Amino acid sequence: MSALSSLNRAFNQIPKRAEKQEGPQLHETFVDSGVVDVINTVDHQVIYGRRGTGKTHALSYLGSEASESGDLALYIDLRTIGSASGLLDPQSAPITERAARLLVDLLGQLHDSLLISVLEDGSLIDDSNFVDKADQLLNAITSVRVLGEVERTDEAESKAGSKDGVSAEASLAQGGPRLSGRLSSESSAEDRGLQRETRKGTEQISLNFSDVARALRDLGNALTSRRVWLLLDEWSSVPRDLQPYLAHFLTRCILPVQKFTVKIAAIEQQSNFRAQVDGSTIGIELGADMGAHVNLDDFLVYEGNEERARSFFQGLFAKHLQSVGAAMPNSGLSRLSGNVVSAGFTDKRAFDELVRASEGVPRDALYIAAKAAMKAGQEKISVPLVRDAARSWYHGDKMNGLASLVQARRLLEWIISEVIRGKRARAFLVNSADARDDVLLALFDARVLHILRRGYSAQDQPGERFDIWGIDYGAYVDLIQTQSAPLGALPVNAGEAEGYVDVDVPMQDHRAIRRAVLDLRQFYATEGQSTS
Repeated sequence: MSALSSLNRAFNQIPKRAEKQEGPQLHETFVDSGVVDVINTVDHQVIYGRRGTGKTHALSYLGSEASESGDLALYIDLRTIGSASGLLDPQSAPITERAARLLVDLLGQLHDSLLISVLEDGSLIDDSNFVDKADQLLNAITSVRVLGEVERTDEAESKAGSKDGVSAEASLAQGGPRLSGRLSSESSAEDRGLQRETRKGTEQISLNFSDVARALRDLGNALTSRRVWLLLDEWSSVPRDLQPYLAHFLTRCILPVQKFTVKIAAIEQQSNFRAQVDGSTIGIELGADMGAHVNLDDFLVYEGNEERARSFFQGLFAKHLQSVGAAMPNSGLSRLSGNVVSAGFTDKRAFDELVRASEGVPRDALYIAAKAAMKAGQEKISVPLVRDAARSWYHGDKMNGLASLVQARRLLEWIISEVIRGKRARAFLVNSADARDDVLLALFDARVLHILRRGYSAQDQPGERFDIWGIDYGAYVDLIQTQSAPLGALPVNAGEAEGYVDVDVPMQDHRAIRRAVLDLRQFYATEGQSTS
């Protein structure tokens, strides 16, 4: 007998990353959290989300929908462009040269994707006008020039010559004496000139934005009624100092072209779309050059959206298990739909615990479920198994990601001490003035802190805005059965009484929640004392 039931084995066989799945499988396993209605527009957009929130899956689904409607979807993973020296070594070349190399690589992949579209579409193969425009794009991105000194040498050579001669000849013959003579003269002249040109310098890419923009515009016009969807994934993998240059190229060459729609998937905390260079602003102005951004982190938070989150993750597991079951014909997994909860979990509470433990991140849910299923063996997944798996995932994956961020780890330990142990709560408020703190955002990016609600205001502090943050499920699950177990979400003071409220509390009286506000100044003061 297998150590795992067929269903628990299937939980472990679900691909955890979208790029590991084939195109049709990506389309079949996609579950809409409500984001499709927001991103399936012709407006240019940035799609934000931390790792594992489904950015790649959403872009791939959008691309397949565009292709089915007859448009061209060009998906480019920005992790695959650029060279190691240009990306990782800032000293290898001036930043403008590094940016130019990156742009040429990007345009090269765009051109390659166009050629693949031509090969897959018979109407485009027969369209000589479109093919010609694609060739013009290639010409615009492959020109080079040599920068440096130029030496010219002029050489001239002239030759002249002459030759004179006289000859006489006498002979006796039967008819009488014979005398003959010959006078000859030869002369020649030759002039020759030679010019040599020597260039000393380095060969550099010559990328003319006007030529590229014109080639792209002509390419779009050749498509008549069809649209090109340029889907740029993993924007944050591009070095921060190069991102504004890449964004500026998009602004100058692609965003103005009517037939092109650009969607960018990025991690907000690692994105840099705009910068000042030599007194000028380059890059993309979000909200002006591109439409309003979308943040996938806001779609699947459990607190306050329990039914929507439960429905999404139920559909997510059902579709993935059905896809895995296609390769296991006798498992019965292909018939799973709404009964995935009763089939794989001891009760509804166990599945809700998994949804809560995922903190709105689909990839985390898949990993936690796989770990819990591994421990379950032939049994169904229970609440204790979910908690144990979430604890393991937190300590093994998330904390390892913070190994090199010493100050971020100390801040996390301080928050756990102050919030969980000190205030017996799992949530806290962050003032908008502190929301962009780099160390705090590093914890958010690592998925050990989560934003549960945005944009609350306090009546006695006009203009002040607060977000409700929560500590990761795996960080406090160890304390559930101890005297430090959280008693609620937010600690409050109402008059002389103290209590706890749900995260959806309206902030009408700031005095009632004064114990819940996280004061980062206290942490940095502690840091100063520890280093003095």
